[in-house]
Amino acid sequence: MMDVQPFPSDWQTALVLVAHPDDPEYGVGAAVAKWTDAGKTVKYALASRGEVGIAGMPPEQAGPLREGEQRRSAAIVGVDDVSFWDFPDSDIRDTPELRAKIAETIVAVRPDVVVTLYSGPSWAPGAPNQRDHIEFAHAVAAAYDSLPDPPAWLFENGPDPTHCEVVDGYTDLAVSSLAAHKVYLSVLDPQTSVVEQARKQVEMSTPALSGFGERTVGFILKRHH
Repeated sequence: MMDVQPFPSDWQTALVLVAHPDDPEYGVGAAVAKWTDAGKTVKYALASRGEVGIAGMPPEQAGPLREGEQRRSAAIVGVDDVSFWDFPDSDIRDTPELRAKIAETIVAVRPDVVVTLYSGPSWAPGAPNQRDHIEFAHAVAAAYDSLPDPPAWLFENGPDPTHCEVVDGYTDLAVSSLAAHKVYLSVLDPQTSVVEQARKQVEMSTPALSGFGERTVGFILKRHH
């Protein structure tokens, strides 16, 4: 693996593109908290409202609930611009329509950095990636490639990073942000407290990296323009 580089710092606006509510919090929440604390602007856009993500709850109830949880979650790490596109949860595909919406959003926001989900087939042996995430990440790359003047950077948040952001001191905010998905997490694992679930996930997603801090968020450079 190539040497890991520090995440670029010479940018002002980042666009985080994901498939579902809670996707930012399961991966990049601590980095986002650090960026907004430094005065950078971060905006979120989500392909779906996660409407089929709560077992036993009808989509027409779960969608608005999860949207509300996502907005509260984002606010905790300094993000107040959150958009939802209403593509179908659990059936997100790398379609021309999705690529067009991603490209349109990138052009409207004019970010310096785009961050999206991991496109690989698995996180580790026995830990397959979600199909929605894979399809969405491929659509982001295709949309980026279609632009005549794309953002400077396109990163995925995933394993075997090329870059990392040191997030020492920001993991508590990341835990609070993920725990804001209170109903979702309480149904996902009723036996474990929401905060305990959130802390475990943040600890998993912010490993120590030799030469960097005790807590880091890893990114894979996909494009640099």
